[in-house]
Amino acid sequence: MTSCLPAKEQSLTGWGCTDATNAEVVRPERLDQISHLLQNAPPRSVISRGLGRAYGNPAQCEAGSVIDLSQFNHIQLDSENGTLLAGSGASLDAILQVIVPAGFFLPVTPGTRFVTVGGAIAADVHGKNHHREGSFANHVLEVRLLDGEGHEHLLTPNNPTTSAAFWATCGGMGLTGVIVEARFQLIPITTSLISVDTQRYGDLENLMAAMVEGDDHYRYSVAWVDSLHGPGRGVLTRGDHANLDQWKDQNSASDNPLFYDPKALGTAPSLLPGGLLNNWTVRAFNEAWFRKAPRSRQGELQAITPFFHPLDGVNNWNRIYGPSGFLQYQFVVPDSAGDLVSRCLGALRKIGAPSFLTVLKRFGEANQGPLSFPMPGWTLAADVPAAVPGLMETLDELDQLVADAGGRLYLAKDSRQSAAMFARSYPGLEAWKRERDQLDPRHVFESDLSRRLAI
Repeated sequence: MTSCLPAKEQSLTGWGCTDATNAEVVRPERLDQISHLLQNAPPRSVISRGLGRAYGNPAQCEAGSVIDLSQFNHIQLDSENGTLLAGSGASLDAILQVIVPAGFFLPVTPGTRFVTVGGAIAADVHGKNHHREGSFANHVLEVRLLDGEGHEHLLTPNNPTTSAAFWATCGGMGLTGVIVEARFQLIPITTSLISVDTQRYGDLENLMAAMVEGDDHYRYSVAWVDSLHGPGRGVLTRGDHANLDQWKDQNSASDNPLFYDPKALGTAPSLLPGGLLNNWTVRAFNEAWFRKAPRSRQGELQAITPFFHPLDGVNNWNRIYGPSGFLQYQFVVPDSAGDLVSRCLGALRKIGAPSFLTVLKRFGEANQGPLSFPMPGWTLAADVPAAVPGLMETLDELDQLVADAGGRLYLAKDSRQSAAMFARSYPGLEAWKRERDQLDPRHVFESDLSRRLAI
């Protein structure tokens, strides 16, 4: 490929540490360098990459070029209007360190703060508040994009001439162009603490009923589910940002209600035995985690990191799955197919697939993104070791049940669904392709994910 940028060949994987492929990684510092690269790129040869936190391979391009956008990391807070302008390579971690002390919070945050702005838009990430406030793209005001010809576009959701391209880009997994900058709305806060209600449930039925009942009462809601427990017991945590009166009542050790200091507690070792996570160890962990949670507690004040990003407390926690790596199976189905939550957990138990991180959330209304994942209903995410015998066959069977119910899988977590499953479960695919073809007529952008899904 002709490029004015030095390139370094690297082996890349997603966060699941599976399906490594080699690509030439380039790290531009200016827009014109990206534009030059795109103008001279052959078809199906380029994809962008942030911090590599997608679990599968959407930020890989075997034998092609991967654009590392880490140098596009500027952050500009507009306190008067409550908005943020940021480069696509700016991480949510870096943004939080700027906005929380200033009295603002992200409109949506996924389960890790080590995601870039570009990645959050490309995957249209969701959080614990989707049932109330939608996904990240719902709060984006503008996106600056370089298309497949290297031309710059300013995309906004409400402009009739750019709206379709905007929504194709949000959730489009980097396949409509290179996101270089975005402006999005923030939410005001008066403290950096979360007022949290916690409740334990001994079975899945009552847990899910409580989640439905709380849809209108809590801004944030998430449940941890014991995947190895037959009735599906779990711990439900719900809450909202604490106000100043609540902060004063807790006799805080800090004099600053907006104090924010996220810290990693340790680092997982680089080499762990492949059998460390098994049914026995996960069962023991799940028992301890369930018993550790209070039966019922209201109004506990928690810091941002333990509530929103608990796994960020251990650097490189993905290493605990050993050299074979892991995958996350995350689906969404309508409320009418809520029984698939239990059926999925049962199928994983049957083949002995241990998941110590199994998360259940509620989704609200979908947005206009044709490839955006959320839709009204239930979303279950289960992390499982990739080497479990029979796992792929079981997931193929679950795929069909999800598709039959009108559901779909999350592209940012996917590492194995078929092209047929994808086409069947994303009804907006053809509309997305039309917008993609307008922005990238030579089909310069491609990833290992898009190759597998034949898009």
